[in-house]
Amino acid sequence: MRYALLSDIHSNLPALEAVLADIDTRADVDAIYHLGDLVGYAPMPNETVELIRRRCIAGVAGNYDSTTATDYKHCGCKYEDPRQEELSHVSYEWTRAHVSPETKRFLGELPFRVDVRPLGGHVPGPRLILIHGNPVLNTVYWTKDRPDRFCREMAQILGAKAGDMIAFGHTHQLWHREIEGIHYVNAGSVGRPKDADWRAAYTLVEIGDRVSVDFVRVEYDLERVTRAIRDSDLADDFAEYLETGGKPTARS
Repeated sequence: MRYALLSDIHSNLPALEAVLADIDTRADVDAIYHLGDLVGYAPMPNETVELIRRRCIAGVAGNYDSTTATDYKHCGCKYEDPRQEELSHVSYEWTRAHVSPETKRFLGELPFRVDVRPLGGHVPGPRLILIHGNPVLNTVYWTKDRPDRFCREMAQILGAKAGDMIAFGHTHQLWHREIEGIHYVNAGSVGRPKDADWRAAYTLVEIGDRVSVDFVRVEYDLERVTRAIRDSDLADDFAEYLETGGKPTARS
């Protein structure tokens, strides 16, 4: 079975539309799942969630989704510098003020974890385990430089075994590692990459008789979303962040 994994869309509707259009050209994709953080940072949260709902794309709650749904005191995000920390609060308050009751309810109903069984639930077999950040808290970052020991601990918490794949996001950076037969996959970010590549990122995985992980980058109408940001009362910094692939000009 071959799956498309979308993570960290962050209200970037043009990026989501372009990714879905790319997936629609691939006849071998059996299903699409999202790994959370549907909202935040861009001014299209309701439209983004509506498209996810309309396409019946199942998935898990990201930290931004659950904190928005519950009106938590902050979004649970990690900041690159003091300016990004300041902006994160601006984005979070804007998002909370602009999500509709329907969007808020949808975000609050997202599960923390989803297990996909490609061979069906009636026989033992490999699992695709979907989470957002890590098995304990969505506010803890599972970065590429985490040691194998950390990955093993996370797999143990999830009950993963050889042949399983654990997929997550939250860091907005793509990576894949195999440790003792368990595959660990960070699906990157559709709507807010942080690797200096402005293009939308998503991941194709295959699990079952064979295992494969393919990272895909898709160009999208960047000007449409950056114009929407600049036309809104969000800070222009959010547009620059998208234009530079998460490498904005440093500010004191």
